[in-house]
Amino acid sequence: MAAASMVFTDCSSPAAARLIQRTTPLLLRTAQNAVVFPRRLLNPPRSLSIHSSSSSPSQLSSASIVNEKLEIVNKRLDGKKVAEKIRGEIAEEVLRMKDAIGVVPGLAVILVGDREESATYVSKKKEACEVVGITSFEVHLPENATEQQVLEAISGFNEDPAVHGILVQLPLPRHMDEQNILNAVSIEKDVDGFHPLNIGCLAMRGREPFFVPCTPKGCIELLHRYDIPIKGKRAVVIGRSNIVGMPVALLLQREDATVSIVHSRTKNPEELIKQADIVIAAVGQANMVKGSWVKPGAVVIDVGINPIEDKTKRSGFRLVGDVCYKEAKEIASAITPVPGGVGPMTIAMLLTNTLISAKRIHNFQ
Repeated sequence: MAAASMVFTDCSSPAAARLIQRTTPLLLRTAQNAVVFPRRLLNPPRSLSIHSSSSSPSQLSSASIVNEKLEIVNKRLDGKKVAEKIRGEIAEEVLRMKDAIGVVPGLAVILVGDREESATYVSKKKEACEVVGITSFEVHLPENATEQQVLEAISGFNEDPAVHGILVQLPLPRHMDEQNILNAVSIEKDVDGFHPLNIGCLAMRGREPFFVPCTPKGCIELLHRYDIPIKGKRAVVIGRSNIVGMPVALLLQREDATVSIVHSRTKNPEELIKQADIVIAAVGQANMVKGSWVKPGAVVIDVGINPIEDKTKRSGFRLVGDVCYKEAKEIASAITPVPGGVGPMTIAMLLTNTLISAKRIHNFQ
């Protein structure tokens, strides 16, 4: 594929100057309180109608809580299997916390509108909470809801001591200011990791964010669980979105990789990609990365999830990644499948961030 014909889907948007005034008081307060979080929080210990639901962690019967390194089988980095193990670890910690101090972590989700895809994501997150014993809260507002209604829902959860994490399901309706809404989430409960101060701390050496965005965090955790070395490796991130590309590049730098970012203005991207020991693709273009672009023995993390027509399926489509899986699998030493790779890890990291938040708020070790 010629470079000139490549199309990237980039979710990035320039930072608005108005954010500075809004976030500065919080930054000063944080600095005055001398809040310091150790590096290990980036990778957690492995060890208006509101509806609430909670469940016992005992529902998770098959997940192992032993943190042994996983073996790569048939070149697959099995995100579903890793996520199951992580859920087991979280369930154990949730139960320990409940028994010790009587506190159950709580995650609140705000959904605006009736997009089927968003509703499905929210449902999966609620189910995951139930499995590990985290209490889930939900506010579901209509498509024509006002921005003020969303802000009021966020404010309520910010003040609710039973809620330790808040997630605003994206995308929001076009008439709403997404940045204004995301910035309203308390940084101490921003389990999605999208607050500008969280991202700013992630980008700075010697600073630690309250939370790391879930999908990038899941990518790095997947590499750790399979004991894939990152330090000193050459990594290429395809895509520079605020949600995945940019934060995963920052995480790779923190792991001492040498990082390049390929985007819509990169010339000869396939040449850069072919030099990478680790490739993380997050552009939202089906099968864009060909097997011939992959360095022999490279590790490929495919964040993309794209529907393509398939008349053999009852739905009429099937899901594929940004990387041509069949071709790349022949060349790479390991690769994530789509589905079943990064997706389950994203939800597992959301649960992890919620547990971290609850432990931090209640000073529970």
